[in-house]
Amino acid sequence: MALWDGRFEGGPAEAMQRFSESLSTDLHMWREDIAGSRAHATMLHEVGILTADELAEILGGLDQVAADLESGWTPDIDQEDVHMAVEGRLHCLIGPVAGKLHTARSRNDQVATDLRLWMRNQIDSLDAALAELITTLVDRAEADGRVVVPGYTHLQRGQPIWLAHQLLAHAWSLKRDRERLADTRKRVNRSPLGAAAMAGTPHPIDRARSAELLDFSHAMPNAMDAVSARDHVLELASTCAIIATHLSRMAEELVIWSTREFRWVRLSDAWSTGSSIMPQKRNPDAAELVRGRTGRATGALVSLLTLVKALPLAYNRDLQEDRVALFPAVQSVRESVQVLTGCYGSMQVLGGPDLTGDFALTTELADFLAGQGVPFREAHHVAGSLVKKCEEQGHGLDALTLADLKEAHPAFTAEALTWLDPEQAIERRTSLGGTAWAQVEAQVRNLRE
Repeated sequence: MALWDGRFEGGPAEAMQRFSESLSTDLHMWREDIAGSRAHATMLHEVGILTADELAEILGGLDQVAADLESGWTPDIDQEDVHMAVEGRLHCLIGPVAGKLHTARSRNDQVATDLRLWMRNQIDSLDAALAELITTLVDRAEADGRVVVPGYTHLQRGQPIWLAHQLLAHAWSLKRDRERLADTRKRVNRSPLGAAAMAGTPHPIDRARSAELLDFSHAMPNAMDAVSARDHVLELASTCAIIATHLSRMAEELVIWSTREFRWVRLSDAWSTGSSIMPQKRNPDAAELVRGRTGRATGALVSLLTLVKALPLAYNRDLQEDRVALFPAVQSVRESVQVLTGCYGSMQVLGGPDLTGDFALTTELADFLAGQGVPFREAHHVAGSLVKKCEEQGHGLDALTLADLKEAHPAFTAEALTWLDPEQAIERRTSLGGTAWAQVEAQVRNLRE
């Protein structure tokens, strides 16, 4: 018997039951559903709606329902959702008094409460995973980051940097992701419980007390908004999509860096796979899957935006689909963070290419002239002409002589030739956020703090 069947003569068609059930998805929230019911029952007793004996019966019954679910009990599909499954099981255990638990609430505010509790837990879990990944990047930057590599723009060699500089660039983007999660959590952490269907209730409830019992910051002030709002879901999905794009970029670099052409890093056996036909292969499958799973988070965001577009107030059954999109997206992003933590934490840093004479040092020549008072645009043109000369003669910048430099511009001195040392070029970049090791150490301290 459905909990809403008083005005119906028959039950829904079997196909309708299969189509409309959310139990298979909502069971992920059974702990949150029981927590919400415990808080609601406690509040109902405190305002005089439940007696002490009724409260004890309900809380004891909820404990048993939780134990049943923990041990593997699976509700029947005709229960529709986790709320009806829990209440139905509670009724079987303690009888009609279970029906008093639904006083002054609706499944509309129940699911909104459950989802916010679930999201809060998931945000905390994802935040912890990101913190671990940032720590891993910082550890690798300190331990193995003093390796000269070319920094790229447009995937073309730009300037020499320490590998640590690039690892920390990823750490800072992930730090902003943590900031976004923390900000999202503030708007998630508001209680819809007691809003009922959308208009509130005539019963003398204390919504602030329910919010307090569940560690929400406060009760949402408008009952209609409380049950219909899903912007916090969009916000978490958006943050997850942004995190996924950052992870995808990190994964792509591991794929590139581990190629034989680059040979900057070697991924560990634990995070690589082989080929069924080519015995020599070491495939970066873990990184590739992280890159590929970006689509799950992006797709979830698009799905949710489409879901809520033009929905009239207040609650609509369409909103049942929000968990279908959100749950796997959050799980996928958290797993991807954990996978990249494993990849970066266990990889072997092999080193970068020899940049002696590399054209990535050309900016050093331009900066030298600028330091001599030559306008940078003029210095840029001169340095570019030297690259052209080297290309025509088939050699690198290390073949240039002082005479070559003087011919290009009289402001060059013998000191300019020393500017073509890759490590010295890196160490000259001492401005805030630069690649010089002193700046790397400063960033490491800031990130650790």
